[in-house]
Amino acid sequence: MHFKNKNFSIVDIFDKIRTERGPLGQHKSIAHGYFMFPKLVGEIHPHMMFRGKKMLNWSLNNYIGLANHPEVRKADADAAAEYGMAYPMGARMMSGNTKYHEELENKLAAFVDKKDAFLINYGYQAMVSIIDSLSGRNDVIVYDSESHACIMDGVFLHKAKGGKSFVFPHNDMDRCRKMLGFASKRAEETGGGILLITEGVFGMEGDLGKLDEIVAMKKDYQFRLLVDDAHGFGTMGKTGAGAGEHFGVQDGIDLYFATFAKAMAGIGGFIAGDEDVVDFLRYNMRSQTFAKALPMPMVKGALKRLELLKNDPSLREDLWTIVKALQKGLRENGFDIGNTESPVTPVMMHGGLIEATKLIIDLRENYGVFTSVVIYPVIPKGHILLRIIPTSKHTLEDVDRTITAFKECQNKLKSGAYNSDEFEDLATLMSS
Repeated sequence: MHFKNKNFSIVDIFDKIRTERGPLGQHKSIAHGYFMFPKLVGEIHPHMMFRGKKMLNWSLNNYIGLANHPEVRKADADAAAEYGMAYPMGARMMSGNTKYHEELENKLAAFVDKKDAFLINYGYQAMVSIIDSLSGRNDVIVYDSESHACIMDGVFLHKAKGGKSFVFPHNDMDRCRKMLGFASKRAEETGGGILLITEGVFGMEGDLGKLDEIVAMKKDYQFRLLVDDAHGFGTMGKTGAGAGEHFGVQDGIDLYFATFAKAMAGIGGFIAGDEDVVDFLRYNMRSQTFAKALPMPMVKGALKRLELLKNDPSLREDLWTIVKALQKGLRENGFDIGNTESPVTPVMMHGGLIEATKLIIDLRENYGVFTSVVIYPVIPKGHILLRIIPTSKHTLEDVDRTITAFKECQNKLKSGAYNSDEFEDLATLMSS
């Protein structure tokens, strides 16, 4: 359909989306319900049902097993029974504030050794809004090239306002230093400041941001450091306070950001730092000012989760028992798991789209192992990344079973079996 006037023809915007599916949507006919938007059924657990079959599941961010912890389930249920899912009604600034929201903020700040914290609804929108609130058009952002999409979107918004940014190759500290030099010159010209953004744990390949080296650069450059520690909070450090605690540089992190969606097995998150800065964000983050407050069951549930995280070190100990066994077993069997120093465990193989597709189908249909797969354009062509998320609820038997399955599938991949007629048509396999 076209709309016309005397000067030009206007395309119906829906015509465009019907023909341009996007990088992921173009695979919908094969991938939907299997590779994308799969339905995992049953209690959140390492063993769940997928398309009527029981699977050993390595794709849930339930790091320390809180999703179905009996005390957590009771806290969630009691709060839902007492308050329902609607209370408090409205945004925090207008009518949605409660003493429990503030109690959670105070306890989170104390746990990560910061002066104040602000509770947020969703991590993704919050990070975009944090960057937007902090950085004006005269300010400069320096960031790691493998930053999460929420950071990238925040940088894009900054650039749309006329701001400048410099990116350094992933964890390349020499280039980071060079970008800080460029940023310093730019900030001197504009009269702005510098915000450096990186991650505590990079969620795709599990390696750590070099926070100790970045903090040390403050001796030579004037900048503030924002760390996204979604995967580090609750898993890294002596007490679980995150990657900053792990490196012993929590004091050098100016703004510490984490979500409840990983170790806390919930919804929401927080940003923590000095009182004046957090208070500024409290009054200026558009994603929170114009959004409904977290419902009470999520807030009281988060209080219980934080209590368990602080007081029961066995939760992290059990997680790391599985992490160490899994990563040691994979390495000993010749698998490339990169430089991970966190629970996130990438298994890197070589192959194209068809091989990756058949490998995953084989793992699920013939071995009952469910894991996520990442291919081009997220990673370079010719590479396959299987992303494993261990939890405290997995067992050593789960680890052994998975390594055996991976070995057999790796052998098939190397022998060319996934390129042969040995495997049926993809649609037939997935519908079996």
